Amino acid sequence: MQNFGRFCQKLRCVCTPPTSPVRCVKAVGRARSTHCCVSFRPPLVRERYVARNLSTADHRTVKSDDGSRDTDPFSLVGPQLKSLINDIHSELDGHLVRDSELGEMSKYYFDGKGKALRPVIALCVAHAYNIHTDRLDELTLKNQRKIALISEMIHTASLVHDDILDHAETRRGKESVNLRFNTKKSTMAGDYILGVGSKILAGIQEPDVVEILSQVLADLVEGEFMQLQNKDDEGERFEHYLNKSFNKTASLMAYSCKANVVLSGGSKEDVENSFQYGRNIGIAFQLVDDLLDFVSSADQLGKPAAADLQLGLATAPVLFAARKFPELDDLIARRFSQEGDVEKAFRLVTESNGLEETKELARKHCLKAVSALDDLTESEYKTGLVQLADTVLNRLK
Repeated sequence: MQNFGRFCQKLRCVCTPPTSPVRCVKAVGRARSTHCCVSFRPPLVRERYVARNLSTADHRTVKSDDGSRDTDPFSLVGPQLKSLINDIHSELDGHLVRDSELGEMSKYYFDGKGKALRPVIALCVAHAYNIHTDRLDELTLKNQRKIALISEMIHTASLVHDDILDHAETRRGKESVNLRFNTKKSTMAGDYILGVGSKILAGIQEPDVVEILSQVLADLVEGEFMQLQNKDDEGERFEHYLNKSFNKTASLMAYSCKANVVLSGGSKEDVENSFQYGRNIGIAFQLVDDLLDFVSSADQLGKPAAADLQLGLATAPVLFAARKFPELDDLIARRFSQEGDVEKAFRLVTESNGLEETKELARKHCLKAVSALDDLTESEYKTGLVQLADTVLNRLK
């Protein structure tokens, strides 16, 4: 493990590439799109909708290579995000019959230090498709914000359960919930978060939306089971990895997008396109996450570096590296359980093109995500979704 710091310093350049090709696709996608949403509302209605839901004071914008203005998606939905954590706290507290340690434990990871990526995706997709379909009423937006809130609750509950299964010691730079409290109580806290989220979901009173988001819970469990399995065949192994990545990470993003577009009254094509956007963004996010496990420090990640190898998990960088170094196959099969396995695997990954190939695969999924927006009506929220693909690809933590 002593060489990790040196390797990480050497390889940080992998995460800071030259200009991202995702930004270039935006202009191409715009030119290729021929869809025009017919609106029966006067332009002023749309302007009021944008003004009501867009915080201009909080805007952070960057310039693309062509000089155009890109809108930061986190600023676009800033007004809806500001009270998100407090609203979750209120929901968790409100469903308790009496004050107890369960309330403290269930709120432990809702500390405002998370990325809030899932609610940002859900809200940007909601606003973009509301404009696309002219679904500009307050009730729709209220229910879509509930989807964003539920997505953060499901995600956080999965972190609680992950930390219990992995015997984690830290999360987001602080003591993990299972270490701070205990395993049994933490398990119940994760279950409680899911229970409250499910009750909020039922309150939306849209059977299709309930069915859509219920799939996420099934996928999360299946993903955990898949993580316990190994595949010997190289082709099956990578497919297994991508399917697991969808179930554990991308499913929540994809189905949250789908649910909000159903609430927008989108067509079948709109619903499918939103699903593909969330699916590909989610897989790209997981690929970059697995890459960062090799190139970022523990301080940046908020958890130990090379954590996946220590857990016996072969992620994309290792699977790509195994094509150049077949000796990794034996290490993968025994889940890096023997002394020196983790260090050897780490070294072989750094000596291969595994990190670059992982980044390239993430880039391809980001391009697919952006392409799924081709037929979406132009708006600042669509621009934000394109920018989000760039953010996911080039993040450092």
